[in-house]
Amino acid sequence: MSKKIKQLVNVVYSTNPNFIYETENDEEQVTLPKNQQKLYVSIDRKQRGGKDVTLIEGFIGCDDDIKELGKILKSKCGVGGSVKDNEILIQGALRDKVFDFLIKDGYSQTKKKGG
Repeated sequence: MSKKIKQLVNVVYSTNPNFIYETENDEEQVTLPKNQQKLYVSIDRKQRGGKDVTLIEGFIGCDDDIKELGKILKSKCGVGGSVKDNEILIQGALRDKVFDFLIKDGYSQTKKKGG
């Protein structure tokens, strides 16, 4: 099977000679510089079994970069967490600690959301 055929998305077969196949978009999203990132740090309790989670939203960039930032934040806070749907989740109510670290690290447009 050729590489071109492997990249086709959501098509089993088409007899239409003018049909335009969708292909996977190989373009990686460009990560904005730290000082241009508009991050929002908040405490979230929704659908988490009553446990507090620090939520970092608004990151614009590739998956590898947001995962790396998540890894750094988890390490600095000494807790677990994950990266899902372009959001970083840090276990525990650590909004102020995460906010302070992001500001010191150059994410100057970071804002706190909620209480």
